[in-house]
Amino acid sequence: MNKPLPLEGVRVLEVASMIFAPMAGQYLGDMGAEVIKVEPPEGDLTRSVGPRRSPKMGAFFLNSNRSKRSIVVDLKRAEGREILQRLLKDTDVLLHSMRTPAADKLGLNYEQLARANPKLVYCHAVGYSDEGAYAGRPAYDDIIQAASGMAKLQSVIGGEPRYIPSVVVDKICGVHAAYGIVLALMHRARTGQGQHVEIPMMETMTAFNMIEHQWGHIFDPPQGKMGYPQVSAGTRRPYRTRDGYISLMPYLDAHWMRFFELAGAPEAKEDERYRTFAQRQKHVVEVWDEVERLAARKSNAEWLALLTEEDIPFAIVQEMDELTRDPHLNSVDFWQVAQHPTEGTLRLPRNPLRLSASPAEIKRLPPGLGEHSVEILRECAFDEQAISSFVEPGGVCAAAL
Repeated sequence: MNKPLPLEGVRVLEVASMIFAPMAGQYLGDMGAEVIKVEPPEGDLTRSVGPRRSPKMGAFFLNSNRSKRSIVVDLKRAEGREILQRLLKDTDVLLHSMRTPAADKLGLNYEQLARANPKLVYCHAVGYSDEGAYAGRPAYDDIIQAASGMAKLQSVIGGEPRYIPSVVVDKICGVHAAYGIVLALMHRARTGQGQHVEIPMMETMTAFNMIEHQWGHIFDPPQGKMGYPQVSAGTRRPYRTRDGYISLMPYLDAHWMRFFELAGAPEAKEDERYRTFAQRQKHVVEVWDEVERLAARKSNAEWLALLTEEDIPFAIVQEMDELTRDPHLNSVDFWQVAQHPTEGTLRLPRNPLRLSASPAEIKRLPPGLGEHSVEILRECAFDEQAISSFVEPGGVCAAAL
């Protein structure tokens, strides 16, 4: 018997595309929420991104839209907006990523919706807060990497600002959105009141970056520059071995002494620059240059054999495609292999949250475009004649070819 999921009975209406908000919706769906994804006739833009076995089912979409149902609604048409309003009547959470003027045109104004449904949790995934100087500006992952200082941090590696090769902003903000929604649902459970939840990318990523990099600017006036030296100077990095790369992170004094023994450099144990944490902080460049020199003495396999039974943090640098064979990931059943009705065998990463009493699960495989339109329209109490007209070619709920 499956264990009950934390968000069972919560209905989420997702009016969003790309990664930020859809990832939040996927997390909520994995935790038991009923997530209805409202898509335009052409579908979420990510449906056309990446390898695919059939149209509108690209890899990008498949990895951020499981545990959802899909309904096509052309919100530019009056009857489409009527369908949206019917969907909202029984909705606990509205999750959308439109800029405010566009949302207002569709009737997705929080004050208006809250009057009709005071219990509604309204989550707006947005680039910049509507209350700020940059309100209304368009924003995507790259834009916020630049604006939040993240791109500039990469200069220590490439000599110029660069983007992290990951949609890291969308994914971090997606987690924050799911977190904010769950907090609002907890508040509603205690008070009976919904609320407006805003997740602005700029503010979220600036706060995220400041954890370590605010450094001397935590004080006013500042006691030094921004930037955590161990990271912002680029001294810590993967190091070349005889046949690959390794990440080494001796941290405690005992780690360092044991590392020097294993590396065949016992003389380094006597070097005052390396003996204590305080000395290593003073001589950070020399310390990590020594690690680089010693790492190159052995192969990946030799380091793996030497370090596996030790308490020194390390990892062999892996290619992305090696992760499907990673012993740890496979031992915890991280990869979920499933048979999709149209896409065949899929390998999906499991939701990483581990809740012993109510573990997350993949409730549904990623939906085809408009796969659930008819059943959702029936749930909205439209009659069969109206439903037939909605989904027929050219209808308000017809998917574009």
